[in-house]
Amino acid sequence: MEVPLANPKHSPIHISEKTYYELPTRTIYQSYPVYHPSREPAGFMQWLERQEPQIAFDPTGLKTRQDWIEAGSLVFNAAVSYGPVFFSAKDLRDPSFFERLGMPVAKDGTIPFARWVIRRKGEVELGSMGCSTCHTRVLPDGTVVPGGQGNNPGDRQGAAMLRQMASAGSSAQLLNRLLKFAKQFEVPWLENDPNRRAQTMSLEEFLAAGDAIPPGVTARSHTSMLLPPQIPDLIGVKDRRFLDHTGLVRHRDIGDLMRYAALVQDAIGLARYSETEPEPSTRGATRYTDEQLYALALYLYSLTPPKNPNQLNAEAVKGKGVFEREGCAGCHAPPLYTNNKLIPVDGFEPPADHRERFDILPARVGTDPRYALQTRKGTGYYKVPSLKGVWYRGPFGHHGSAATLEDWFEPARLSSSYHPTGYAGPDGRERAIKGHEFGLGLSSADRKALIAFLRTL
Repeated sequence: MEVPLANPKHSPIHISEKTYYELPTRTIYQSYPVYHPSREPAGFMQWLERQEPQIAFDPTGLKTRQDWIEAGSLVFNAAVSYGPVFFSAKDLRDPSFFERLGMPVAKDGTIPFARWVIRRKGEVELGSMGCSTCHTRVLPDGTVVPGGQGNNPGDRQGAAMLRQMASAGSSAQLLNRLLKFAKQFEVPWLENDPNRRAQTMSLEEFLAAGDAIPPGVTARSHTSMLLPPQIPDLIGVKDRRFLDHTGLVRHRDIGDLMRYAALVQDAIGLARYSETEPEPSTRGATRYTDEQLYALALYLYSLTPPKNPNQLNAEAVKGKGVFEREGCAGCHAPPLYTNNKLIPVDGFEPPADHRERFDILPARVGTDPRYALQTRKGTGYYKVPSLKGVWYRGPFGHHGSAATLEDWFEPARLSSSYHPTGYAGPDGRERAIKGHEFGLGLSSADRKALIAFLRTL
C-alpha cells in the first residue's frame, strides 16, 4: 500500500495484523455540540450533566449505504482524546480565547472542532483530536465545511496553552516534555537531520515555532515541527490515487482509505523505521473497529464541496483559455484537475522499478524538496494536487507558504527577500517560495483571469 521512502531501507515497518487486532477498540459515545460562550443555550451545561451515557455507533442497526454514511459522520466527529491538546474545556468557556487565537465560530454559534461527550453520568468531558479537529473548515460567513482544509489555529492554540503552563512555574519540566515530543519528528538515518535542531531549542523557541504555524497548516505526527505540512482537503478524496503530500499511501480502493485512517490515528506511532529498533509498546494504544473505519471511509467518499459563489463569467472564461494555452492541464487535467501522478523532487532519482510500480511524471517543478526528503513521510516525490475547490482553501503550497492564490502567482515569491504571507518558517524571516514557476510570467491581466477561472473549479 505504501510507496517506499527515499531511503527505502528505512521505510516504516508496521505492527503485525495480530498485534493490531489485539488493540482495544474505541467506543463512540453520543456527543453534543460545543458553543461559543455567548451563543450557548441557557442551562445547556446543566442539561448535559443530567444525560445518561449512550453508545452512538452501533453497526447492527446499519442497513443501507446512507445508514453507513451517517454513521461515518459520527466517527469523523468522534473524539480520540479527552485531555487538552490544542485547547481545554476552560479555554472554550472563555470568550477572550476566541478573540486572542482567532478560533472560527460557525454561524449557529458552534465550535465544530470539538464535542462534549458523556462517558459517565454527571461528567461532561471535552473530546477532540478526531478527524473533525483538523479536517473541518469554517468559511467567513460561518458555513461549516466537513472534510475541508481545516482552519482551526491548533498549533497556535497549543503554544498558548504551553505558555500558560510555563507561567505557572513548570518551565524546566515543560521543556523536557517538549524535547521528548520533538523526538517523533527526528529522522535518525539522515546525517544532517534538520529536526534535531529541536534538541537545542529553548522553551520560548518551541513556543515561537508553534505561534508561526498558521491555520491550514499543522505539525502532525511524523511530519516536522520545522517543516509542517499544509492540511489536505478531503473533499474529492475518492478520486485521488495517492494520499499525503508525498504520495506515501496508494489509494486503490476503499480498503486502502480504511487502512490509511487506521495508520493516521493509531498505527503510525507504533511503526519502526529500521530492523534494529525495538518493538514498540502498545500500552495505551487503541484502534477503530473495522466497521467504524468502513463507515468513515464511506462518509469521506460522500463529501461534497460548499456552493461555489464564483461564476464562469467573461474574465473566468478568458482565464480558462489561459489555463489551456499555458498547458496547465498537463498536470492538472480536467475534470479532476490532477493527473494523479507523482513528481520527483530535486535531489531524488526514482529507482527504475518505481516507473513500473507507480505513476510517475517525468518532470520536476522545483518546489522545496525538504519535506519529501527529510521527514518520515519523505518518499522523494510530491503528488500532483487537485485544483478543485481552491476558492475555499488556503494557505497554498506544501507548507502553506502562500496565503492566497494571488500570493502563489506573485513572481516576487521567488526572491530570497520575499516574506511569505502564509507559513514563513519558525523564525518568520524572509525567504523564497521556490518552484512551480508556471503562471509567474503571465501579464497581470492574464494572471488575474487565470485566478478567476481557478476559483470557479
